[in-house]
Amino acid sequence: MSNTDVLPVIDISPLLSGDEAAIRRAADEMGEAAREVGFFYVANHGISLSMIESAYGAAEEFFAQPDEVKRAYYIGDSLNHRGYVPFTEKGDYADEVNRNYEAFDLALDLPHDDPDYLAGNLLLGPNVWPSLPGFRERIGAYYAAVSEVGRRICGALELHLDLPKGDLTRQMTKPISQLRLLHYVRARAVTETKSVNMGAHTDYECLTLLHQRQKGLQVMTRQDEWVDVPVKPDAYVINIGDMLEAWTNGAFRSTPHRVLNLSPERFSMPYFVAANYDTVIKPFPSLISPKNPPRYEGFKAGLHLERMLLRDFPYLRERRGERIWSATKDHTGPVQNPFEKRMNGLGS
Repeated sequence: MSNTDVLPVIDISPLLSGDEAAIRRAADEMGEAAREVGFFYVANHGISLSMIESAYGAAEEFFAQPDEVKRAYYIGDSLNHRGYVPFTEKGDYADEVNRNYEAFDLALDLPHDDPDYLAGNLLLGPNVWPSLPGFRERIGAYYAAVSEVGRRICGALELHLDLPKGDLTRQMTKPISQLRLLHYVRARAVTETKSVNMGAHTDYECLTLLHQRQKGLQVMTRQDEWVDVPVKPDAYVINIGDMLEAWTNGAFRSTPHRVLNLSPERFSMPYFVAANYDTVIKPFPSLISPKNPPRYEGFKAGLHLERMLLRDFPYLRERRGERIWSATKDHTGPVQNPFEKRMNGLGS
């Protein structure tokens, strides 16, 4: 992709058609985009604009509340990484000099007696739900809808890769998939609209589904240039994450991206499709050959995500629980993501 190219827009309505040839065409279009760029749009996804706007509305209503109300749901008070992320909970990114956003993090909503939650799993268990009228219903419905689209896309990518049906999706029966409600605010002292609000990074999971209402998202090309991702209200932006790059032995690309301070206020709702916590992510055997030997060592999906969250959340670094901290494999230096080495010309 050059700095003049536009990401492909792929019609995924055939995925529900039953027409095998049409399904294959859509799957191959997504697969080729995943190979070449790691970013693309999907149209005719089945989620109504009214449902999307309802979810945005719920997020806006939550973030408009006083700080003391939002702080009652602080993520650091939860046992399984759910709840409100204040402006002060800053990640560690080199170019994130003007990072100024708050968030609300949710995931698969499991009961309080879930055995993984009771065992102390950081990423599984019940959500934290604000006592805001309609919030749980609107966001819960959106989570269910966007997670179904993500699962549908994963099934199509199985087909493109000629994997046995279910090789991906059967590893997503109790996933550590997350939904982030984000509220970006340009600080009053910041006058440069090209400054960075979310630092350059790859996404840690398999896929990300993002609806855009405002500009600001940028993608890194193979030439290490940043290009804008245009807003298309009827489509979702899809990007490949770390887990799927490793699973496909590098066939798909986990592409670095970032968010700029282009407007005084911006709302975003990325949904991250992930595998089950205990799934070991390693190249599928059918994608390995003498000419394409394994390029990635196996890693557990849950531990990779935990390791990256340590970089993003000071409250986790302060806890430094033995189980979580051991996932870094380095108790002294900063947490690094090997999939981000391609930034700054360090890899392709």
